[in-house]
Amino acid sequence: MSIFVIEGGHKLNGSITPQGAKNEALQIICAVLLTPEKVTISNIPDIVDVNKLIFILSELGVKVNKVKEGTYTFQADEVNLKYLESEKFKKDGSSLRGSIMIVGPLLGRFGKGYIPRPGGDKIGRRRLDTHFEGFIQLGATFRYNKEEHFYGVEAKKLKGTYMLLDEASVTGTANIVMAAVLAEGITTIYNAACEPYLQQLCKMLNSMGASIKGIGSNLLTIEGVKKLSGCEHRVLPDMIEIGSWIGMAAMTKSSITIKDVSWDDLGVIPRVFQKMGINLERKGDDIFIPAQENYEIQNFMDGSILTISDAPWPGFTPDLLSIILVVATQAKGSVLIHQKMFESRLFFVDKLIDMGAKVILCDPHRATVIGMNHEYSLKGTTMTSPDIRAGISLLIAALSASGTSTIHNIEQIDRGYQNIDERLRAIGAKITRVGAI
Repeated sequence: MSIFVIEGGHKLNGSITPQGAKNEALQIICAVLLTPEKVTISNIPDIVDVNKLIFILSELGVKVNKVKEGTYTFQADEVNLKYLESEKFKKDGSSLRGSIMIVGPLLGRFGKGYIPRPGGDKIGRRRLDTHFEGFIQLGATFRYNKEEHFYGVEAKKLKGTYMLLDEASVTGTANIVMAAVLAEGITTIYNAACEPYLQQLCKMLNSMGASIKGIGSNLLTIEGVKKLSGCEHRVLPDMIEIGSWIGMAAMTKSSITIKDVSWDDLGVIPRVFQKMGINLERKGDDIFIPAQENYEIQNFMDGSILTISDAPWPGFTPDLLSIILVVATQAKGSVLIHQKMFESRLFFVDKLIDMGAKVILCDPHRATVIGMNHEYSLKGTTMTSPDIRAGISLLIAALSASGTSTIHNIEQIDRGYQNIDERLRAIGAKITRVGAI
């Protein structure tokens, strides 16, 4: 168990390149199970959650070869399905929420898929109904062992159908798509998620020989094929990291260039930060954030307080609401943060309040932030990271605070951010990783 010790109050300067997108990588890596041929994936982030998934695939019999930093080849030509019913898999799979996405490709190709109840962030209920209801509509039989919290789906042959998803779940859509590409006939998915990472998965599957239409919309039409071939694929830069660096620059009054952001895939993210008063410029495919002594939150046109809430893509991603909240603590003005999807994700605000922030937690989903306009600094303190996104938000707060802060449970941050302490030190942050005290 390690901790971060952060000496706050220092300006940062320089450029930083975002890692490959965690949420895309988890989907893309599961898709290699759909073909016995070799698949090459580049720009894979070296983070705990992704490495856990790669380990699970290797235990499943997938041949994994690290070509170079961030680039792997996968070949699923000798898959060991017995591993799925082993005690070892129950332990391995339960530690990673992303492991749920192996079920779709296994069901589509081999007619069976199993998974223990997955773990992940403690940010509220995260239902799996969308995944399994989609599989059932494709013709699979569902079973659930309550004693062992073990899920299973089986089918002799999946058949295409029309389905209306009860929620636009990104992982649910990805899982159903991966099952449907090898189903017999045509599958139509309405209310499908359309995040860039889901679009990337569909484009990759099409390059492997799938037939998916409607990519980028909430209506996907999939004509099943008998087999898929290998391919090469590059993972997009992580939009959550990009948003994290924008917020970090604003909070620390720093000038930072974020390199190679794939701007056209960022959607409303830059605009939301601009509504917070943060100046940012597009320079080619880079984002430049100039140093600002102050930034002022825009009100709505009628003068009422700005509300920032999450929504399915192309709405604002829920993974960045924690970043927006911490950035608001030093803005001029006030904002209402409305976290609609997860009822426990705002529970880290007590740690910001301990640091001197003016935050009113209205209920599990809403918090009002009264910005201090950098007139009063946050104060360094000792805190614990409850999940990935709250962890990076607390780290941003600590970098802007006066004094020294200590963050425990940084394994949560490591799940989503690659070598974050080394990368931040390279642009001037005073951050040290040490053994637990």
